[in-house]
Amino acid sequence: MPPGSSHHIEPTQGAHRRDSIRTSQSDPPDRHSASNSTLVGLSDTVCPGERLLKHSDFDLGMSAKITRRDLLQDAGLISLGLGIAPSAAAIKTIEAKNKPYPPTRTGLRGSHPGSFEGAHAYARDGLPHPTPRPLDESFDLVIVGAGISGLAAAYYYQKRYGGDRKILILDNHDDFGGHAKRNEFHQGGRLQLAMGGTHNLEYWQFSPTVSSLMQTLGINIPKLRKKTDFNYGRNGAQGPAIWFDAETYGDNKLVTGCSLKGPPSTSPLPYLDQFPISSTAKTQLRAFYTLQTDVLAPLSSVERADYLHSTGYFDFLESKAGLGAEARQLFKTACHGSWGLESASLSVAEALDDGLPGLNLIGETAVESDWDYPVGIFPDGNASIARLLTQRLIPSIASGVDADSVAMATFDYSQLDRPEHPVRIRLQSTVIDVENREGAVHLSYLFGGKAFALTAKQCVMACYHTVIPYICPTLPPAQKAAQRYQVKYPLLLTNVLIRSRAPFTELGIDGAACPGRMHSALFLMNGIETGGYAQASEDPGPVPVAFWGSLSPPDDITNFWDQLRAARTKMLDLTLEDYEREVRSVLQDLLGPVGFSAKHDILAITVNRWPHGYSHEYLDLWDPKWPEGQAPHEIARQRFGNITFANADAGASAYTHTAIDEAARAIAELSALN
Repeated sequence: MPPGSSHHIEPTQGAHRRDSIRTSQSDPPDRHSASNSTLVGLSDTVCPGERLLKHSDFDLGMSAKITRRDLLQDAGLISLGLGIAPSAAAIKTIEAKNKPYPPTRTGLRGSHPGSFEGAHAYARDGLPHPTPRPLDESFDLVIVGAGISGLAAAYYYQKRYGGDRKILILDNHDDFGGHAKRNEFHQGGRLQLAMGGTHNLEYWQFSPTVSSLMQTLGINIPKLRKKTDFNYGRNGAQGPAIWFDAETYGDNKLVTGCSLKGPPSTSPLPYLDQFPISSTAKTQLRAFYTLQTDVLAPLSSVERADYLHSTGYFDFLESKAGLGAEARQLFKTACHGSWGLESASLSVAEALDDGLPGLNLIGETAVESDWDYPVGIFPDGNASIARLLTQRLIPSIASGVDADSVAMATFDYSQLDRPEHPVRIRLQSTVIDVENREGAVHLSYLFGGKAFALTAKQCVMACYHTVIPYICPTLPPAQKAAQRYQVKYPLLLTNVLIRSRAPFTELGIDGAACPGRMHSALFLMNGIETGGYAQASEDPGPVPVAFWGSLSPPDDITNFWDQLRAARTKMLDLTLEDYEREVRSVLQDLLGPVGFSAKHDILAITVNRWPHGYSHEYLDLWDPKWPEGQAPHEIARQRFGNITFANADAGASAYTHTAIDEAARAIAELSALN
């Protein structure tokens, strides 16, 4: 994730990241509803949420045949997942589309159509399970989930027991990697890569276990750093930028050289007169950024820490900084990318740690270097990690590939599920039942509209925790309650391939914060030349634009858990056309003044929606402080017979290195049984 500050406030429990479509009586209660402020009034002339349709769908290019090529396939996948026979034409299309790479598929990705309907119907909504057909297959280990944690679990199992052990990995998606999603574009004449989910390597937090795996995979962090000139759109000629849209603020206005969160050099103070907001809001913001004081001076160190961790950031902005609703609204979605949450859900300490302004009000001086984020990254994000793990488990999928060539390699997906391989990955397979029985683990799953059953000696559940109680019904009640508690935070990452970066170059930017739009920020995906990929920062040709963020719940929902449910429901309810219309409108209004045409200059769109996104990290305002060993993630991950649990949820930390550490722990727990 992008940088926050590293000031001297007492560290918070978690770092940064978000979940489900169901309202459940088992969801955690409201613990601090008073901490959130209801936002009203965005400007003097525009009502909150008002959307003025400035461009027709025709003008935006909505009729262009770029994102609809997968709609028939998606419909077929849904019907297959529920056991409904698709048409002969759909079957032919599905078969044809399954031959190419899944990473090249555009349209709705992430939790794509066909990946969740079966789980919702059978596991969540209680549709009676179909009678599964027993398979004449047996495995030493079955892993549920082909994300990085599941792939790492297979690696650690082989490392411990030998390469001849039979392992099956089941995943409900049409691609491996989980949130480490690879997006490929070829519409611009040559390969363009973009990240579809988790993407950073926070190597300074690596455990010896993770460092050892990176070394095994040939990943050299200094080399990654040396070949990366990428800073989430903040390294343009005029530095960071904020784009105010007319539909929210009454005027389309690009303000360059400043940021809503970040180091002192990006302070908006010199640029406030350019903001299309009321004079009252400008006056409040000017006073806020100018003041140097310590409003907590009368408090003891203990009282000070308590205030910072128990007070909502928006309450702080209102009571201590004197910001009204209009001024506060600027920061509403500023943490959507880094946390997947509204800034109002964070404590003062958490918000300041993420780079939001306010240090000057608590007697601290912001240091420029505190916002350095020495990112280690591949051009497809951590999908390259998943690919390297998969190639190690199934070498024939891409012979000879290493960390220096993985980004450009073509993987042969026909090698994933072959009986002669010790490790097999079976995609589009939704597990609906797992139980310990007769000294083994019995599983059933959906594939191609039918249910199948198999057994394994042991099992690792490497899917997210909140779904596990529905597919492991015999778990102890306390463990299921702990898993349900870990509601994830929604994440949205939409990639748009444009014909040329020239409009960005003319504007002098590489990206911008968009405080009034669906996605809170956008930036060019270039300047990452790792894994054998070449896309220099100044390459004038086609380039993906990443739109990053989450979805805001309705302003009248103040309970945190209800906000998560509302945001994830909204994410699934929006159609491809909804997402497409949004990004086309933003690019047209932002880049149109320098000659960009959404109708002609957009070549492809891929929407990566993750309603079950960032792992639940414990928040100051909403989560209790549990005794050691009693936190939900610690209870949720306890071994249950021959079943263990490996995922980022098990570490309550939404990072790739956490997923790897938890995979190693889960396999170590299984070894105690042998």
